[in-house]
Amino acid sequence: MDALGDPVRRRLVELLAGGGRSAGDLADAVGAEFGISQPATSRHLRVLREAGVVESRALGTVRLYSVRPEPLADVERWARDVRRFWEPRLDALTTEVARGTRARRLASVRPADRPDDEQGRKP
Repeated sequence: MDALGDPVRRRLVELLAGGGRSAGDLADAVGAEFGISQPATSRHLRVLREAGVVESRALGTVRLYSVRPEPLADVERWARDVRRFWEPRLDALTTEVARGTRARRLASVRPADRPDDEQGRKP
C-alpha cells in the first residue's frame, strides 16, 4: 500500500497494466507527465520492485518491467472490505441529502404552488 501511495508509482502501475514495458519507455512516459528525470523514475521502479508490485528482467541491455498480479489482488480485497463497510453509510447519507434538498425546494415554493400530497391535500 505504501508503494502505491505515490501518484508517479500508481501511474507506472497503470502503464504496466497493459503489458510489460522497458524502463526507458516508462521513464519517457512519466517524465513527460510528471516532469521527473530517468533516475527518479528508476527510484520509483525500485520501490515498486522491492514492494513486490512489479518485477523486472534483463533482456540484453534493456530492463523490462511487468506487474505482479498478487499484490494488486490483495489491494483489491482490502478495498472491497472497506467499500462494504462504507457503502451502507454513504447510501444513507445520499438519502439524507436528497431529503434535505427536497425540503429546501418545497420550502422555497409558495404554499399555493406546492404539489398535492397523496390524499389530495396541500401540504
